[in-house]
Formats: sequence, structure tokens, C-alpha cells
Amino acid sequence: MSVKSELEKDLTTAMRNGDALRKRTIRLALSSINQVEIDQGHSLTEPEAHAILQKEVKARREAMEDAKRAGRQDLINESINEIEVLQVYLPQPLTTEEIEAMARTAIAETGANSGRDMGQVMKILLPRVQGRAESSQVSQIVRQLLG
Repeated sequence: MSVKSELEKDLTTAMRNGDALRKRTIRLALSSINQVEIDQGHSLTEPEAHAILQKEVKARREAMEDAKRAGRQDLINESINEIEVLQVYLPQPLTTEEIEAMARTAIAETGANSGRDMGQVMKILLPRVQGRAESSQVSQIVRQLLG
């Protein structure tokens, strides 16, 4: 079952059960996925849908940081709960070791040997880790391996 189908099914369940948190969070995620599909003019692949969900999680982490600065524990708790709902639909994240191994393979494929070649490596590597690792973490690992 695709991520989108799973979200739609779980939205129906959340509505029947009166689970406001799950309903709100899933609706926002589905809205983001649908908007990207409309913008791109085609249905999203699983990795693309996972990347959208990853962005949603990242947005909530950023909101949590803002709430911490403002001293708003209620908003922090809400963001934590929403992240927990979204993480159910994401694949298991890659470990640092797995990202390193994939980066070494991409470096070997491109023949990269310095930081100037980082763009070529990232171009190959990012689609492979899409939705399973944050690009900032991937770029940091590639930079270390090339540096």
C-alpha cells in the first residue's frame, strides 16, 4: 500500500475515532502531498512522498525550537505528538554508517577526490537517500569523506 493510500485510510479511521491530533496531522500531510502532485502534474513516487513527510517533520522540529525560545511548552508537546504521528509513515532512517557506505560508493562512481567534486557526489547520492536521511547530514558526511 502506498504512503498516500495509508494516510487516507488512517485519516478515515482517525475521523471515526474522534482523534483530533491524528486527523489534523494527517490532513496537513495529505494536503502537502496533494499540492506537490498538482504542482508537478503527476502522482508522487514513494521516495518523493517520504521526502514530503520528512519536510513536514522538519517543519515541526523548527516550530518546536521556536516554541522553546518562546517558553511555550504546550506548542512543544503538540509538535512532539505530531512528529510521532508522521514518523509512523516514514521508512526507517539510515544510520550514519549506511550513509557513509553509500557516500563512498557514490564517490567511487564519480571519481571525486576533493571538495570541489561534492556537487557531483550529492547529485548521485541524494536521490538514493531521499526520505531516509536529511540532506544536511548527507552533505556533512560527504564533506568529511572528501576533505
